Amino acid sequence: MKLTSDSFPNGGTIPDKYALGVPASEGHVTFGENLNPHLRWTDVPDDTRSFALICHDPDCPSVGDDLNKEDRSVPNDLPRVDFFHWIVVDIPFIESEIAEGAVSSGVTPRGKPTGQTELGRVGRNDYTGWFSGDPQMEGEYGGYDGPGPPWNDERLHHYHFTIYALDIARVDLPASFGGKEVREAIEGHVLAQAEWVGTYATNPAVRSSVGASR
Repeated sequence: MKLTSDSFPNGGTIPDKYALGVPASEGHVTFGENLNPHLRWTDVPDDTRSFALICHDPDCPSVGDDLNKEDRSVPNDLPRVDFFHWIVVDIPFIESEIAEGAVSSGVTPRGKPTGQTELGRVGRNDYTGWFSGDPQMEGEYGGYDGPGPPWNDERLHHYHFTIYALDIARVDLPASFGGKEVREAIEGHVLAQAEWVGTYATNPAVRSSVGASR
């Protein structure tokens, strides 16, 4: 099974147009175009009955004390945890591609809906927790919301887009679910999987070191 993208090279820099948070001349960051990238999967097992899609960033700081604070930085060696950016299950077995911008264009205050869509059943991403307590932004964030790492993080973030071919047509999940629940629910049902990885940073020093551009 193979996963490819026309949006950025595997292991390469994710362009700003796919990010939720992008560098700004004032205030460090601002909202980006937040387009979902293009994805295509091929060489699928014959017994596939549905697909699941997860995008996660394993480089999310485990402690938030220094995030986006002046005169501080998030050290590269700080322990990291997963941050889920996109979760979809029950993608019909006849599907093989998601077009750029098909499910996300712009940042939606309070989040895009979760639940059943034409593509599949959409879970909540971790901006649900990130924006908790923000009176203008808090809500349940469904579907794709792109990179938005802290502007003072010393680490380059990696975004893993993973497609799973499953031997079941519908994943057993509650009405509201996230990435952790999906990983547990599909265990034992994965026929094959494939991955495409991109990198992103909003920290100017990190962007400069990898040659990131808008």
